[in-house]
Amino acid sequence: RIPSAVGYQPTLATDMGTMQERITTTKKGSITSVQAIYVPADDLTDPAPATTFAHLDATTVLSRGIAELGIYPAVDPLDSTSRILDPNIVGEEHYSVARSIQKTLQDYKSLQDIIAILGMDELSDDDKLTVARARKIQRFLSQPFQVAEVFTGTPGKLVPLKETIKGFKMVLNGELDHLPEGAFYMVGGIEDVSARAEKLASER
Repeated sequence: RIPSAVGYQPTLATDMGTMQERITTTKKGSITSVQAIYVPADDLTDPAPATTFAHLDATTVLSRGIAELGIYPAVDPLDSTSRILDPNIVGEEHYSVARSIQKTLQDYKSLQDIIAILGMDELSDDDKLTVARARKIQRFLSQPFQVAEVFTGTPGKLVPLKETIKGFKMVLNGELDHLPEGAFYMVGGIEDVSARAEKLASER
């Protein structure tokens, strides 16, 4: 076979489709497939991952940049996708909060070059507020896992979906602007954030 783009065979899409069809739902049963995909050079547009993603209902993209910030799990909420993120499936509130979170993080990402060159002082008040809330959101997306408890010494947390949505909505609405971003790191729900903030204040 003659290689096509980036050295892959020209029948890549067909070959991938043939393989994925073998694990599709039939009258006799179904398979829930969890696929680990290597992304060459972290390029999501590479033909191999791009072709694979077309067959998946949801993708969870792990980011080196987020891991470098010490945020775990290092999931990139901007590159990760899900077909069920639909107001008819998850509900209007869940959908609108999730999209607002993505917009805030995307706005922060767009401002990072300006921050790197000119610094925070050159941003408008609205942009500074966006950055502050986005950084809190980033840290609030971290999660202490029970399986990692022996390594971190931090008890694992399980937070109900309703409480999670409520917490992010409060961040977006500015109800938690008075709390330091460090209070949002590796905690559970909003109560844990408030408790961490009080602890940080007492240590000063």
